[in-house]
Order: sequence, then structure tokens, then C-alpha cells
Amino acid sequence: MTLRSFHGARAWRVGADVDTDALAPGAYMKHGLEVIGWHCLEAVRADFAKGVRAGDVLVAGANFGIGSSREQAAGVLRHLGLAAVIAPSYSGLYFRNAFNLGLLLLTCPEADQIEEGEQVGVLFEGDTPRVMRSHGQCLACAPIPEFLMDMVHAGGLLPLLKQRKPS
Repeated sequence: MTLRSFHGARAWRVGADVDTDALAPGAYMKHGLEVIGWHCLEAVRADFAKGVRAGDVLVAGANFGIGSSREQAAGVLRHLGLAAVIAPSYSGLYFRNAFNLGLLLLTCPEADQIEEGEQVGVLFEGDTPRVMRSHGQCLACAPIPEFLMDMVHAGGLLPLLKQRKPS
């Protein structure tokens, strides 16, 4: 599947070791993603849920998504319309949950160079994405296998499987 580039995404910064409880607080897990979304990252960035817009990106420090295996922690960011999360590293469980739900994760060792509020873009060259900063600097990201990008474009693993199911 063709990898899609995008530009003009506003960056929201958070630090390292953001856990799944910050993304999808346990007190709201009995509710759907809409309610969880109102509380996403409130312990880390009280302004995030009210201010984030579809097409924005979340830029994080290392170990993003540590903690439990709750898939709502990835689902809520997709529900809020994020174009991608950009971080140097992710929890293994979070990484797979995100792609299974259609959320694009970019592994970028130099993510800390992206500034709060900066407009960024992502350019795909083959399977390798690059983050294009507003002043022209490019940050290299780890390649993303085609099967993971297929999930992102389909909206997740289940929609991809439904697309591929023979009639």
C-alpha cells in the first residue's frame, strides 16, 4: 500500500515514560473513548484534551506507552484524531496496540528536537518516514514495515482483515 505523507501538523510535547494510565485514566475505563478522550493526558498536560485537533501530532520522550496493555490508551489518541505519535521508543505492547488500532507511531531518535506548537510534516520515502520540521530540517525515523502501514491505512487490524476477506 502507498504510504501517505502529510504536512502542517501541530506538535504537542510530553516527556518520557508517559504511561497508559495517563493516556486512558483508570477511573474512566468503564466509559467509551469519547469520555476517556476528555481526560486523556490530563495528569501530564491539562490543556491537551481540550486543545488537540484532528491532524495534530504528539511528540514524546522515550518509553511512550509504558504500563498496562489497555488498548484504549492507543485508541483514545486515534479517537482524538492524531495523525501520529513521534517518540524515540515505545513500550512493545503499546506499539502493537497502536498499529492494531490504526494509530501511526514514528520511532524518531531525535524527536526531542521538535518544539511545542511547531508545524511538522511526515514524508515517506519507501518504508522510511522522515519528519520535516518547519525550518526545513529533516529527522530520520525507523522504517515501518508495509504490513503495519496497511493497518494504519485501513483504520486498524480488524478493518484490514474485513477488507481482505473474500466475498
